[in-house]
Amino acid sequence: MVVKSELKLIKSLQQKKCRNEHGLFVVEGKKTVEEVVNSDMKVYKLFAIDPSGLDVNGEQVSAISNKELGQISSLKNPNGFLGVFHIPKQKENILSDWILVLDGIQDPGNLGTIIRLCDWFGVKDVVCSNTTVDCYNAKVLQATMGSITRVNVQYTDLQAFLSTTKLPVYGTFMDGVSVNNSKLPEKGIMIMGNEGKGVSEAVAKLCTDRLAIPQFGDVTTESLNVASATAILLHEIRK
Repeated sequence: MVVKSELKLIKSLQQKKCRNEHGLFVVEGKKTVEEVVNSDMKVYKLFAIDPSGLDVNGEQVSAISNKELGQISSLKNPNGFLGVFHIPKQKENILSDWILVLDGIQDPGNLGTIIRLCDWFGVKDVVCSNTTVDCYNAKVLQATMGSITRVNVQYTDLQAFLSTTKLPVYGTFMDGVSVNNSKLPEKGIMIMGNEGKGVSEAVAKLCTDRLAIPQFGDVTTESLNVASATAILLHEIRK
Protein backbone atom coordinates (compact mmCIF):
# COMPACT_ATOMS: atom_id res chain seq x y z
CA MET A 1 0.00 0.00 0.00
CA VAL A 2 1.27 3.46 -0.97
CA VAL A 3 1.22 6.05 1.81
CA LYS A 4 -1.25 8.92 1.52
CA SER A 5 1.40 11.68 1.54
CA GLU A 6 3.15 10.03 -1.41
CA LEU A 7 -0.07 9.85 -3.40
CA LYS A 8 -0.71 13.52 -2.68
CA LEU A 9 2.77 14.49 -3.87
CA ILE A 10 2.47 12.54 -7.12
CA LYS A 11 -1.01 13.91 -7.81
CA SER A 12 0.33 17.46 -7.33
CA LEU A 13 2.88 16.87 -10.10
CA GLN A 14 0.12 17.30 -12.67
CA GLN A 15 0.64 21.04 -12.03
CA LYS A 16 3.64 22.80 -13.54
CA LYS A 17 4.38 24.84 -10.40
CA CYS A 18 4.57 21.66 -8.32
CA ARG A 19 6.83 19.96 -10.86
CA ASN A 20 9.16 22.94 -10.68
CA GLU A 21 8.97 23.08 -6.88
CA HIS A 22 9.84 19.41 -6.36
CA GLY A 23 11.97 18.91 -9.48
CA LEU A 24 9.94 15.83 -10.41
CA PHE A 25 7.75 14.71 -13.30
CA VAL A 26 5.45 11.75 -14.00
CA VAL A 27 5.50 9.29 -16.90
CA GLU A 28 2.78 6.71 -17.59
CA GLY A 29 2.75 3.62 -19.78
CA LYS A 30 4.97 0.53 -19.77
CA LYS A 31 7.08 1.38 -22.84
CA THR A 32 7.73 5.01 -21.90
CA VAL A 33 8.47 4.23 -18.24
CA GLU A 34 11.01 1.60 -19.31
CA GLU A 35 12.63 4.00 -21.80
CA VAL A 36 13.03 6.72 -19.18
CA VAL A 37 14.41 4.21 -16.64
CA ASN A 38 17.04 3.14 -19.18
CA SER A 39 18.05 6.74 -19.96
CA ASP A 40 20.26 9.15 -18.03
CA MET A 41 17.26 10.41 -16.06
CA LYS A 42 17.19 9.57 -12.37
CA VAL A 43 14.36 7.48 -10.93
CA TYR A 44 12.43 8.80 -7.93
CA LYS A 45 9.71 6.14 -7.65
CA LEU A 46 8.17 3.47 -9.89
CA PHE A 47 4.70 2.00 -9.43
CA ALA A 48 2.88 -0.86 -11.10
CA ILE A 49 -0.24 -2.88 -10.51
CA ASP A 50 1.86 -5.89 -11.56
CA PRO A 51 5.53 -5.05 -10.79
CA SER A 52 6.71 -8.13 -12.69
CA GLY A 53 5.33 -6.56 -15.86
CA LEU A 54 8.07 -3.90 -15.94
CA ASP A 55 11.39 -4.88 -17.46
CA VAL A 56 13.46 -3.09 -14.81
CA ASN A 57 15.14 -3.94 -11.53
CA GLY A 58 12.29 -5.32 -9.41
CA GLU A 59 13.57 -3.62 -6.27
CA GLN A 60 12.81 -0.23 -7.84
CA VAL A 61 9.10 -0.96 -8.33
CA SER A 62 6.36 -0.62 -5.71
CA ALA A 63 3.04 -2.41 -6.07
CA ILE A 64 0.01 -0.13 -6.31
CA SER A 65 -3.71 -0.88 -6.36
CA ASN A 66 -6.07 0.11 -9.16
CA LYS A 67 -7.78 2.55 -6.82
CA GLU A 68 -4.50 4.22 -5.79
CA LEU A 69 -3.32 4.46 -9.38
CA GLY A 70 -6.60 6.04 -10.37
CA GLN A 71 -6.06 8.73 -7.73
CA ILE A 72 -2.70 9.85 -9.16
CA SER A 73 -3.02 9.11 -12.88
CA SER A 74 -3.75 11.85 -15.41
CA LEU A 75 -5.38 9.27 -17.70
CA LYS A 76 -9.07 8.39 -17.80
CA ASN A 77 -8.07 4.74 -18.03
CA PRO A 78 -4.72 4.22 -16.24
CA ASN A 79 -2.68 1.48 -17.92
CA GLY A 80 -1.02 0.00 -14.86
CA PHE A 81 2.43 1.60 -14.91
CA LEU A 82 3.61 4.96 -13.57
CA GLY A 83 7.07 6.39 -12.97
CA VAL A 84 8.21 9.49 -11.14
CA PHE A 85 11.56 10.91 -12.25
CA HIS A 86 13.86 13.81 -11.38
CA ILE A 87 13.81 16.66 -13.89
CA PRO A 88 17.33 16.69 -15.39
CA LYS A 89 19.58 19.73 -15.35
CA GLN A 90 19.73 21.67 -18.60
CA LYS A 91 22.66 20.80 -20.86
CA GLU A 92 24.63 23.16 -23.06
CA ASN A 93 23.47 23.41 -26.67
CA ILE A 94 25.34 21.58 -29.41
CA LEU A 95 26.46 24.49 -31.60
CA SER A 96 27.90 22.24 -34.31
CA ASP A 97 24.44 21.26 -35.54
CA TRP A 98 20.94 22.66 -36.00
CA ILE A 99 18.97 23.94 -33.02
CA LEU A 100 15.18 24.10 -33.11
CA VAL A 101 13.63 27.11 -31.38
CA LEU A 102 9.96 27.14 -30.38
CA ASP A 103 8.28 30.50 -29.87
CA GLY A 104 5.08 30.14 -27.86
CA ILE A 105 3.93 26.62 -28.80
CA GLN A 106 0.78 26.01 -26.71
CA ASP A 107 -0.63 22.62 -27.65
CA PRO A 108 0.91 19.72 -25.66
CA GLY A 109 0.37 17.30 -28.54
CA ASN A 110 2.24 19.59 -30.92
CA LEU A 111 5.21 19.96 -28.59
CA GLY A 112 5.37 16.22 -27.92
CA THR A 113 5.24 15.45 -31.64
CA ILE A 114 7.94 18.05 -32.37
CA ILE A 115 10.25 16.52 -29.75
CA ARG A 116 9.67 13.10 -31.33
CA LEU A 117 10.45 14.55 -34.78
CA CYS A 118 13.69 16.04 -33.49
CA ASP A 119 14.66 12.61 -32.17
CA TRP A 120 13.91 11.08 -35.59
CA PHE A 121 15.93 13.67 -37.51
CA GLY A 122 18.81 13.74 -35.03
CA VAL A 123 18.28 17.30 -33.78
CA LYS A 124 19.49 17.13 -30.19
CA ASP A 125 18.59 20.63 -28.95
CA VAL A 126 15.20 22.32 -28.63
CA VAL A 127 15.15 25.81 -27.10
CA CYS A 128 11.70 27.00 -25.99
CA SER A 129 10.36 30.40 -25.06
CA ASN A 130 9.11 30.71 -21.51
CA THR A 131 5.59 30.91 -22.98
CA THR A 132 5.85 27.45 -24.57
CA VAL A 133 3.95 24.61 -22.86
CA ASP A 134 5.98 22.66 -20.29
CA CYS A 135 7.73 19.64 -21.83
CA TYR A 136 7.01 17.64 -18.64
CA ASN A 137 3.27 18.10 -19.06
CA ALA A 138 1.67 14.62 -19.09
CA LYS A 139 0.16 15.04 -22.58
CA VAL A 140 3.50 16.24 -23.98
CA LEU A 141 5.30 13.25 -22.50
CA GLN A 142 2.75 10.83 -23.97
CA ALA A 143 3.19 12.36 -27.43
CA THR A 144 7.00 12.15 -27.28
CA MET A 145 6.80 8.35 -26.98
CA GLY A 146 10.05 8.31 -25.01
CA SER A 147 11.94 10.79 -27.21
CA ILE A 148 12.11 13.22 -24.27
CA THR A 149 15.04 11.10 -23.03
CA ARG A 150 17.13 11.79 -26.15
CA VAL A 151 16.37 15.46 -26.87
CA ASN A 152 17.72 18.32 -24.77
CA VAL A 153 14.77 20.66 -24.14
CA GLN A 154 15.36 23.94 -22.34
CA TYR A 155 13.44 27.14 -21.63
CA THR A 156 14.88 30.63 -21.84
CA ASP A 157 14.31 34.21 -22.96
CA LEU A 158 14.49 33.87 -26.75
CA GLN A 159 15.52 37.46 -27.39
CA ALA A 160 18.53 37.06 -25.10
CA PHE A 161 19.41 33.68 -26.61
CA LEU A 162 19.12 34.78 -30.24
CA SER A 163 20.89 38.09 -29.77
CA THR A 164 24.08 36.33 -28.66
CA THR A 165 24.24 33.49 -31.19
CA LYS A 166 26.63 33.50 -34.15
CA LEU A 167 24.55 30.92 -36.03
CA PRO A 168 22.24 31.94 -38.90
CA VAL A 169 18.66 32.30 -37.64
CA TYR A 170 15.86 31.06 -39.90
CA GLY A 171 12.33 32.10 -39.00
CA THR A 172 9.26 30.51 -40.59
CA PHE A 173 6.72 32.91 -42.10
CA MET A 174 3.86 32.79 -44.59
CA ASP A 175 5.60 35.47 -46.70
CA GLY A 176 9.11 34.01 -46.46
CA VAL A 177 11.33 32.70 -49.24
CA SER A 178 10.37 29.20 -50.37
CA VAL A 179 12.49 26.57 -48.64
CA ASN A 180 12.77 24.97 -52.09
CA ASN A 181 14.80 27.98 -53.23
CA SER A 182 16.97 28.23 -50.12
CA LYS A 183 20.33 26.57 -49.68
CA LEU A 184 20.39 25.68 -46.00
CA PRO A 185 23.76 25.46 -44.20
CA GLU A 186 25.09 22.51 -42.19
CA LYS A 187 24.16 24.23 -38.93
CA GLY A 188 21.86 26.99 -37.82
CA ILE A 189 18.73 27.86 -35.85
CA MET A 190 15.21 27.13 -37.09
CA ILE A 191 12.34 28.97 -35.38
CA MET A 192 8.77 27.69 -35.31
CA GLY A 193 6.08 30.07 -34.07
CA ASN A 194 2.83 29.92 -32.10
CA GLU A 195 -0.05 27.91 -33.60
CA GLY A 196 -2.22 30.98 -34.15
CA LYS A 197 0.10 34.00 -34.18
CA GLY A 198 3.28 32.58 -35.67
CA VAL A 199 6.71 33.92 -34.74
CA SER A 200 6.42 36.87 -32.36
CA GLU A 201 7.39 40.33 -33.58
CA ALA A 202 10.31 40.68 -31.16
CA VAL A 203 11.79 37.31 -32.23
CA ALA A 204 11.13 38.01 -35.93
CA LYS A 205 13.43 41.04 -35.76
CA LEU A 206 16.32 38.75 -34.81
CA CYS A 207 15.91 36.42 -37.79
CA THR A 208 18.62 36.59 -40.45
CA ASP A 209 16.45 34.71 -42.99
CA ARG A 210 12.72 34.22 -43.52
CA LEU A 211 11.54 30.83 -44.82
CA ALA A 212 8.19 29.57 -46.07
CA ILE A 213 6.81 26.18 -47.11
CA PRO A 214 5.30 26.65 -50.59
CA GLN A 215 1.66 25.91 -51.29
CA PHE A 216 0.51 23.90 -54.32
CA GLY A 217 -2.79 23.78 -56.16
CA ASP A 218 -5.96 25.65 -55.26
CA VAL A 219 -5.17 26.02 -51.55
CA THR A 220 -7.81 27.43 -49.21
CA THR A 221 -6.34 26.35 -45.84
CA GLU A 222 -4.80 29.22 -43.89
CA SER A 223 -1.65 27.46 -42.70
CA LEU A 224 -0.01 24.15 -41.82
CA ASN A 225 -0.14 22.59 -38.38
CA VAL A 226 3.11 23.59 -36.64
CA ALA A 227 4.18 19.98 -36.04
CA SER A 228 3.59 19.12 -39.71
CA ALA A 229 5.54 22.20 -40.79
CA THR A 230 8.37 21.22 -38.45
CA ALA A 231 8.54 17.75 -40.03
CA ILE A 232 8.92 19.28 -43.50
CA LEU A 233 11.62 21.73 -42.43
CA LEU A 234 13.61 19.16 -40.44
CA HIS A 235 13.59 16.96 -43.53
CA GLU A 236 14.89 19.89 -45.57
CA ILE A 237 17.81 20.61 -43.23
CA ARG A 238 18.85 16.94 -43.38
CA LYS A 239 18.67 16.62 -47.19
